[in-house]
Amino acid sequence: MLAVRNVVKLWLLLAGFCGLLGLAGWQLGGLRLLTIFVFCALLVAVGAYWYADKFVLGMVGAREVLIAESPALHSTVERLSARAGVVKPRVYLLDDAYPRALAAGRGPRGGSAIALSRGFVAVASPAELDGVIAHELAHLAHRDVLVQTSAVLISAALVESSRVGGFLQRALLFVLGPVAAAFTHLLLSPKREFAADREAARICDSPHGLADALVRLEQAMELVAFAGSPATEPLYTANPFAEEGLATLFATHPPIGERVRRLRELDPAWRDKLRAA
Repeated sequence: MLAVRNVVKLWLLLAGFCGLLGLAGWQLGGLRLLTIFVFCALLVAVGAYWYADKFVLGMVGAREVLIAESPALHSTVERLSARAGVVKPRVYLLDDAYPRALAAGRGPRGGSAIALSRGFVAVASPAELDGVIAHELAHLAHRDVLVQTSAVLISAALVESSRVGGFLQRALLFVLGPVAAAFTHLLLSPKREFAADREAARICDSPHGLADALVRLEQAMELVAFAGSPATEPLYTANPFAEEGLATLFATHPPIGERVRRLRELDPAWRDKLRAA
């Protein structure tokens, strides 16, 4: 059901994009220009569909990791992909110490990628690594990445377009920033994170690896500042941005405390098991 809903959102987004450009073409030059504008819109949409993951991964500075470079990481992704019922995505690495992870692309049948930061791979326990990878694979299975990637590309384009304003940059950002944020919230619901958390718990046969990883990510956010385009916030497992300034407008993740609580509730006896251990 979630996958169908996300595909419908993508079709509505495409129809809206073509409709807006078609209306502009009609106003400027009648039927002939309308046809040209709609054709151009379709070309842009097809290009974005096939290459959106590469655009997004380029935005965050990720590089692809070959199997020979990190066989253990590839083996983990392949094992969890089989359990999630998705085609193994390409694996990328973010060359920085800030613990984070993200997914981008088209969906469960290929054309997708996951990226992990070097900092997260270095500090995460095997269970935490499995939990976060499973969470991102759940986004692929639900086709959340289709909508997330599209929303990030459009929102980032709107935010970056304010830079052409010269001395009017701040005024343009004041207008375009909220528009981009409203667009993001229109397409993305915090419920997608709860659903991906539950699916990750199923894939890993335990909710605790992901719960522990979320706690670790929250602690990292309190200790280390993160710089980047706030429009990329929907991509990450947890919101890496301090909730201030423009970043507050793009926050689409539910509170980590609530996510951890719901994950723990999937295994109500976890405290007793911990005491017994």
